[in-house]
Amino acid sequence: MKILFIGDIVGSPGRQAVKDLLPLLKKEHQLDFVIANAENAAGGSGITGKVSEELFSAGVDVLTSGDHIWKKSEIFELINQEVRILRPANFPSGAPGCGWGVFKAANGAKIAVVNLQGRVFMEPLESPFKVIDQVQEELSKETKIIIVDIHAEATSEKVALGWFLDGKVSAVLGTHTHIQTADEKILTSGTAYITDAGMTGPYDSVIGRKVENVLEKFLTNVPLRFEVAENDIQLHGVVIDIDEKSGKASSIVRIQRKLNA
Repeated sequence: MKILFIGDIVGSPGRQAVKDLLPLLKKEHQLDFVIANAENAAGGSGITGKVSEELFSAGVDVLTSGDHIWKKSEIFELINQEVRILRPANFPSGAPGCGWGVFKAANGAKIAVVNLQGRVFMEPLESPFKVIDQVQEELSKETKIIIVDIHAEATSEKVALGWFLDGKVSAVLGTHTHIQTADEKILTSGTAYITDAGMTGPYDSVIGRKVENVLEKFLTNVPLRFEVAENDIQLHGVVIDIDEKSGKASSIVRIQRKLNA
C-alpha cells in the first residue's frame, strides 16, 4: 500500500497547495492514505476547526502536529472531539487529545499513526523513546502498519529514534525544520526513514515567513510578528510503499511539487 506524508503545512498558501496538488498526487501514485503535519496550517501557527475541515475535505486522512498545537484557543475543545487531529504523544498525561490513533485506509487496511515531539532544544516533555516503546507494543497487536511523525529540532535525535524503531514500525518521518532532507532510506530491518519531510507552503521565504520580517528580527533582535509569505508555493513530503502483511517498507520517495508549475 502507498501512503503520502505531507511536510509541515504553512498558512493559506500551504493549504492551497494541498487542495490543488493532492488530487493529482493521489492519481499519480495510487495513494491509499494521506497524513499531513498541520501545526502551522492556521495563519502560520496552530490548527482551527475550519482549517482542519478544509484539509480533510481536500483528501487528508490524519493531521499530526507539534510544539505549536496549542496556539489557537479552540484546539483545546476541538482535539477532544476530532480523533483525526493528533498532538505529540509524549505530552504529560491529562493534556487534551491523543497522540496516536488507528485509522482505516481506502483499501480497508488499518494504519496506526503516532505523533511524537523531540526534547533537544525544545520543551522538556516525556522521553519520546520511552513513550513510543510502550505505544508501539500495544498498536502492533492491532496492525503491522505504524507511521511515526517525530517533530524535532535536532537531527541526531531523529536519526537515533529511527534506529531505535527500525523493524518495529513502518516509517519514522521527521518534521519541524521545514527544510526537506535528502537522506530518505529503508533502514536495515525495513523501516522507512527521513530526517525531515520538508514544508508545504511558500518557498520565497525563510521557512514560510516573509524574508524582510525575519531579517529585521535577526538584525535588531526586536520582537515582531512574522507574517506568512506568499510566493513560490510548493508541496513537499514523501510517498512510502508498505507491505500490508509485514508492515515493512519497500520504498520511500521524496516529493517536491510546485503549485501552478
